[in-house]
Amino acid sequence: MRKALLIGCLFVLTGVLSAGEKKLMHCFVFTTIKEASDADWKAFQAATDALPKTMSGVVSRVWHGKLRRPLRVGSDVRAYGVCMEMPDEAALKAYASHAAHGDWVKVYEKVRVEGTTTYDILGQ
Repeated sequence: MRKALLIGCLFVLTGVLSAGEKKLMHCFVFTTIKEASDADWKAFQAATDALPKTMSGVVSRVWHGKLRRPLRVGSDVRAYGVCMEMPDEAALKAYASHAAHGDWVKVYEKVRVEGTTTYDILGQ
C-alpha cells in the first residue's frame, strides 16, 4: 500500500514539476482565407505537424486549430491559431532563419489572410 502511494505521489509530482519548465511558447492567431481549398488546409496541417521533425531542436511541440473564441482585430476576425513550444528565446531566433521555415510559410500563406496576432509566453 505504501509503495503504491509513493508511486502515485511521484507520478503527480512529475506532472507538477514539468508545468514549471522554462520553455517558450510562440503563438499566433490568424484570419483564414475563405477560398482556401481542403487540399490547402491538409497541406498546412501536415506541414505544421511536421515542424518538430523538420525543425528538430527548435520546435519541440506544435498545436493548431480553431479558436474556441475568435479574436476580433479591427475588421478582421482571427479564428485559427498555432502554438509552437520551443526550448528558449534562442530557438525562437533560430526559427525565423531556419531553412524549413520558408517552406512552411509558403504552405501557411495559402490558408491565411496576411497579418497575424503573435505573442510569446516565457516559462517561469
